[in-house]
Amino acid sequence: MKKILLLIFIFVTQIASLRSQPAMEKDIDQAYQFAKKGIYWALTNIPESKSKISNDLISDNKLYAKVKLNKLVDGIKIESTGFSNSNEVSIKVYKSNDSLIEEGYLEKNKEAVIPVHKKK
Repeated sequence: MKKILLLIFIFVTQIASLRSQPAMEKDIDQAYQFAKKGIYWALTNIPESKSKISNDLISDNKLYAKVKLNKLVDGIKIESTGFSNSNEVSIKVYKSNDSLIEEGYLEKNKEAVIPVHKKK
């Protein structure tokens, strides 16, 4: 009798975990997408004079991402954390000035590197 109850309990918990797994996977994917949006926001908003910026991406009274951009000696570091329900996903991206110029996020001037703010 105990073995049958144990098997039933194991079977029920396995089914419950299989049902909740796709929902969690969806939340993690959503948080990852929001973190990526934070990265793209930072790349298009590189400040000319400041060495650091941070911003929260909020819509419909929900926090979707927290973004921090730090200028380094020869590039930038971006940290973006995306949120979905009780999940959060963090991404860190390091880009050199040369790659930012190559990708069109910065414009090389004779004396300085100037951010290119693309019109939306």
